[in-house]
Amino acid sequence: MDSVTYEEFSAHFTSFQREALHLEMRDSYGTAIEIPHLRKWEAGEPDDTDWLQPWFDLVRTGTRAGKVFRRARIVSEPISDYQKWVLTDTHLFVEAGEDTRWVPRSRVSTVALPGNDFWLFDDEVVIFLIFAASGLVVDRYSTTDRVAIELCRTSFEEVWKLSIPTSEYRPT
Repeated sequence: MDSVTYEEFSAHFTSFQREALHLEMRDSYGTAIEIPHLRKWEAGEPDDTDWLQPWFDLVRTGTRAGKVFRRARIVSEPISDYQKWVLTDTHLFVEAGEDTRWVPRSRVSTVALPGNDFWLFDDEVVIFLIFAASGLVVDRYSTTDRVAIELCRTSFEEVWKLSIPTSEYRPT
């Protein structure tokens, strides 16, 4: 596997042809761009979603071109404060064209999962996201290894079968 820069990783979102799959398995993240917005939410302060508009625009453009974006979030229940915050705006991701679903961790006990969150693009390349304990991304590893791709495809589809659409998800 090769370490890739943020720019190399980001390029996949416009270059893939058919489908981008994202599996999230952490209860909390702390990406640099999210931290100030999460802090506002925690303090009960109003926040806007302007910082998310580039992603929404990318998804809208992609879906208009026939591309598919699917995200599955495996979460512990009761959900973390981070996931409560994410859930408040997930409908905006769905409205932009991303099919985002939730999976209580208790449902995936018998699913073989890779060790890290990932994005799988067109069943051709998988990029694993490596996080520090704080939730910050510390690296991204890219591979075209067929075994890794098959593991990610299979695990994603098994999780997807157990998932709950955002509009129906009611966390405990």
